[in-house]
Amino acid sequence: MKTAEKEWTYEEYLKLDDDKRYEIIGGRLVVAPAPRPRHQRVSRNLEFALWNYVRNEKIGEVFYAPIDVVLGDKFVFQPDIVFVSREREEIIDEDRAIFGTPDLVVEVVSPSTLGRDTLEKKEAYEKFGVKEFWLVYPEMKCVEVLALNEQGKYEIYDEGCIEEGKGEVRSEVIEGFKVRLEEIF
Repeated sequence: MKTAEKEWTYEEYLKLDDDKRYEIIGGRLVVAPAPRPRHQRVSRNLEFALWNYVRNEKIGEVFYAPIDVVLGDKFVFQPDIVFVSREREEIIDEDRAIFGTPDLVVEVVSPSTLGRDTLEKKEAYEKFGVKEFWLVYPEMKCVEVLALNEQGKYEIYDEGCIEEGKGEVRSEVIEGFKVRLEEIF
Protein backbone atom coordinates (compact mmCIF):
# COMPACT_ATOMS: atom_id res chain seq x y z
CA MET A 1 0.00 0.00 0.00
CA LYS A 2 1.33 3.41 -0.98
CA THR A 3 1.33 6.09 1.70
CA ALA A 4 0.25 9.60 0.81
CA GLU A 5 2.95 12.25 0.58
CA LYS A 6 2.63 15.06 3.09
CA GLU A 7 0.96 18.15 1.66
CA TRP A 8 2.93 21.28 2.54
CA THR A 9 1.44 24.70 3.23
CA TYR A 10 3.01 28.12 3.40
CA GLU A 11 2.86 28.14 7.22
CA GLU A 12 4.73 24.83 7.42
CA TYR A 13 7.23 26.07 4.85
CA LEU A 14 8.02 29.05 7.11
CA LYS A 15 9.05 26.67 9.90
CA LEU A 16 11.85 25.08 7.86
CA ASP A 17 15.07 26.01 9.60
CA ASP A 18 17.83 25.07 7.19
CA ASP A 19 19.50 27.23 4.55
CA LYS A 20 18.12 25.44 1.50
CA ARG A 21 15.83 27.13 -1.01
CA TYR A 22 12.42 25.55 -1.31
CA GLU A 23 9.26 26.02 -3.31
CA ILE A 24 5.81 24.48 -2.87
CA ILE A 25 4.12 23.26 -6.04
CA GLY A 26 0.60 22.00 -5.44
CA GLY A 27 1.41 21.11 -1.84
CA ARG A 28 4.64 19.31 -2.79
CA LEU A 29 7.84 20.63 -1.20
CA VAL A 30 10.60 20.96 -3.79
CA VAL A 31 14.25 21.83 -3.16
CA ALA A 32 15.39 24.60 -5.49
CA PRO A 33 19.04 24.03 -6.41
CA ALA A 34 21.54 26.86 -5.99
CA PRO A 35 21.97 28.70 -9.28
CA ARG A 36 25.21 28.38 -11.24
CA PRO A 37 27.33 31.41 -12.26
CA ARG A 38 25.94 31.53 -15.84
CA HIS A 39 22.39 31.46 -14.46
CA GLN A 40 23.20 34.26 -12.00
CA ARG A 41 24.87 36.40 -14.66
CA VAL A 42 21.94 36.10 -17.08
CA SER A 43 19.39 36.70 -14.32
CA ARG A 44 21.28 39.76 -13.07
CA ASN A 45 21.62 41.25 -16.55
CA LEU A 46 17.91 40.94 -17.28
CA GLU A 47 16.92 42.10 -13.80
CA PHE A 48 19.09 45.24 -14.13
CA ALA A 49 17.60 46.09 -17.53
CA LEU A 50 14.07 45.56 -16.26
CA TRP A 51 14.72 47.37 -12.97
CA ASN A 52 16.20 50.42 -14.73
CA TYR A 53 13.23 50.69 -17.06
CA VAL A 54 10.61 50.20 -14.33
CA ARG A 55 12.34 52.65 -11.98
CA ASN A 56 12.73 55.33 -14.66
CA GLU A 57 9.10 54.98 -15.75
CA LYS A 58 7.88 54.77 -12.11
CA ILE A 59 5.47 51.95 -12.97
CA GLY A 60 6.06 49.43 -10.18
CA GLU A 61 8.71 47.32 -8.53
CA VAL A 62 11.13 44.60 -9.61
CA PHE A 63 12.35 41.89 -7.22
CA TYR A 64 14.86 39.08 -7.69
CA ALA A 65 15.41 35.69 -6.07
CA PRO A 66 15.24 34.68 -3.39
CA ILE A 67 11.82 36.17 -2.61
CA ASP A 68 8.69 34.21 -1.80
CA VAL A 69 5.75 34.65 -4.13
CA VAL A 70 2.73 33.09 -2.42
CA LEU A 71 0.03 32.37 -4.99
CA GLY A 72 -1.93 30.14 -2.64
CA ASP A 73 -1.35 28.18 0.53
CA LYS A 74 0.03 25.26 -1.51
CA PHE A 75 1.80 27.30 -4.20
CA VAL A 76 4.91 29.19 -3.08
CA PHE A 77 7.59 30.06 -5.63
CA GLN A 78 10.92 31.86 -5.72
CA PRO A 79 11.06 33.12 -9.32
CA ASP A 80 14.30 34.59 -10.59
CA ILE A 81 12.67 37.95 -11.34
CA VAL A 82 9.25 39.38 -10.46
CA PHE A 83 7.52 42.58 -11.59
CA VAL A 84 4.60 44.04 -9.64
CA SER A 85 2.89 47.08 -11.17
CA ARG A 86 2.06 50.15 -9.11
CA GLU A 87 -1.61 49.26 -9.41
CA ARG A 88 -0.97 45.94 -7.65
CA GLU A 89 1.57 46.98 -5.00
CA GLU A 90 -0.84 45.99 -2.20
CA ILE A 91 0.25 42.36 -2.74
CA ILE A 92 3.72 43.23 -1.43
CA ASP A 93 4.14 42.61 2.29
CA GLU A 94 7.35 44.49 3.07
CA ASP A 95 8.20 42.21 6.00
CA ARG A 96 7.30 38.83 4.53
CA ALA A 97 6.65 38.12 0.87
CA ILE A 98 4.56 38.85 -2.19
CA PHE A 99 1.05 37.55 -1.47
CA GLY A 100 -0.80 37.42 -4.75
CA THR A 101 -0.29 37.36 -8.47
CA PRO A 102 2.56 39.46 -9.90
CA ASP A 103 2.18 41.00 -13.34
CA LEU A 104 5.30 39.35 -14.75
CA VAL A 105 7.51 36.46 -13.68
CA VAL A 106 10.86 35.39 -15.15
CA GLU A 107 12.40 31.94 -14.75
CA VAL A 108 15.96 31.40 -15.93
CA VAL A 109 15.91 27.76 -16.97
CA SER A 110 18.71 25.43 -15.89
CA PRO A 111 19.06 21.81 -17.03
CA SER A 112 18.07 20.67 -13.53
CA THR A 113 14.89 22.81 -13.52
CA LEU A 114 13.78 22.46 -17.15
CA GLY A 115 10.69 20.32 -16.51
CA ARG A 116 9.67 22.18 -13.39
CA ASP A 117 10.01 25.62 -15.01
CA THR A 118 8.47 24.85 -18.40
CA LEU A 119 5.65 22.58 -17.22
CA GLU A 120 4.77 22.78 -13.52
CA LYS A 121 5.51 26.45 -12.92
CA LYS A 122 4.09 27.48 -16.28
CA GLU A 123 0.85 25.66 -15.43
CA ALA A 124 0.67 27.27 -11.97
CA TYR A 125 1.47 30.79 -13.21
CA GLU A 126 -1.19 30.40 -15.89
CA LYS A 127 -3.73 29.06 -13.36
CA PHE A 128 -3.15 31.99 -11.00
CA GLY A 129 -3.27 34.58 -13.79
CA VAL A 130 0.33 35.83 -14.05
CA LYS A 131 -0.14 38.01 -17.14
CA GLU A 132 3.33 37.47 -18.58
CA PHE A 133 5.89 34.69 -18.09
CA TRP A 134 9.41 34.82 -19.49
CA LEU A 135 11.43 31.63 -19.93
CA VAL A 136 15.12 32.42 -20.38
CA TYR A 137 17.45 29.68 -21.67
CA PRO A 138 21.09 30.65 -20.97
CA GLU A 139 22.68 27.67 -22.70
CA MET A 140 20.76 28.26 -25.95
CA LYS A 141 20.83 32.06 -25.53
CA CYS A 142 17.09 32.23 -26.16
CA VAL A 143 14.13 33.97 -24.51
CA GLU A 144 10.47 33.03 -24.80
CA VAL A 145 7.85 35.59 -23.71
CA LEU A 146 4.45 34.09 -22.93
CA ALA A 147 1.35 36.23 -22.37
CA LEU A 148 -2.13 35.22 -21.24
CA ASN A 149 -4.69 35.29 -24.03
CA GLU A 150 -8.41 36.02 -23.62
CA GLN A 151 -9.04 32.41 -22.59
CA GLY A 152 -6.48 32.68 -19.78
CA LYS A 153 -3.94 30.45 -21.54
CA TYR A 154 -0.34 31.29 -22.36
CA GLU A 155 0.64 31.89 -25.93
CA ILE A 156 3.93 33.09 -27.35
CA TYR A 157 3.98 36.89 -27.46
CA ASP A 158 7.64 37.24 -28.47
CA GLU A 159 10.74 35.08 -28.67
CA GLY A 160 14.30 35.33 -29.78
CA CYS A 161 17.62 33.53 -29.97
CA ILE A 162 20.98 35.18 -30.56
CA GLU A 163 21.98 32.55 -33.14
CA GLU A 164 18.82 33.18 -35.15
CA GLY A 165 19.71 36.86 -35.44
CA LYS A 166 16.71 38.15 -33.45
CA GLY A 167 18.19 41.10 -31.63
CA GLU A 168 15.62 41.81 -28.92
CA VAL A 169 12.49 40.69 -27.11
CA ARG A 170 9.73 42.89 -25.75
CA SER A 171 7.10 42.78 -23.04
CA GLU A 172 3.37 43.05 -23.55
CA VAL A 173 2.66 43.85 -19.88
CA ILE A 174 5.36 46.51 -19.44
CA GLU A 175 4.56 48.89 -22.26
CA GLY A 176 7.67 50.04 -24.08
CA PHE A 177 10.07 47.62 -22.41
CA LYS A 178 12.35 45.72 -24.74
CA VAL A 179 15.79 44.32 -24.20
CA ARG A 180 18.56 43.34 -26.60
CA LEU A 181 19.56 39.71 -26.24
CA GLU A 182 23.24 40.70 -26.14
CA GLU A 183 22.48 42.62 -22.92
CA ILE A 184 21.11 39.46 -21.32
CA PHE A 185 23.62 36.88 -22.56
